[in-house]
Amino acid sequence: MKHIPNILTVFRILLIGLYVYLFMQEQYVLSIATYVVAFLSDVLDGFLARRNNWTSKLGKVLDPLADKLMLVAVLACFFISGYLKLWVLIVIVCVDLIQIVTGGILYLRKIVVYSDWFGKIATGLFAVAVVLTYCNILWNVAGWYQYVYVLAVAASIVAFVHYGINTLKKRYNP
Repeated sequence: MKHIPNILTVFRILLIGLYVYLFMQEQYVLSIATYVVAFLSDVLDGFLARRNNWTSKLGKVLDPLADKLMLVAVLACFFISGYLKLWVLIVIVCVDLIQIVTGGILYLRKIVVYSDWFGKIATGLFAVAVVLTYCNILWNVAGWYQYVYVLAVAASIVAFVHYGINTLKKRYNP
């Protein structure tokens, strides 16, 4: 039972390929359904891991990796289709790449920096932006979704800075 959160995380990683395929086939309802399933499985695996103390160091690394890979895949699909500005994709790819590399290095040194509310707020804002983007794609409404991306990017940068500060604290105060 204690491996259920990690199994859900691997499931989310596998959903990334399905999402991209469905989006590129212009199966927008199925692609957003895939995104929602991935999002809800993320919520479920986090809930189960914390509630039942099924957390693991591997899960603490894989879970945010799955989140970041899904977000980049979604944003890349939106950019390719003309629904997202290039700067949003570039900023998020750079921030996420630095976090992934840093997280991997710290993991090898047996240091795990935990996610916190700053990252969860950024994730929530991106989820809202993704849903609003789909509203625009499907029904040509919510054209102001681009402004939510600005808020999400700002929250992501704040989370990134906070993550960096926590990383330095862990590194120099083990």
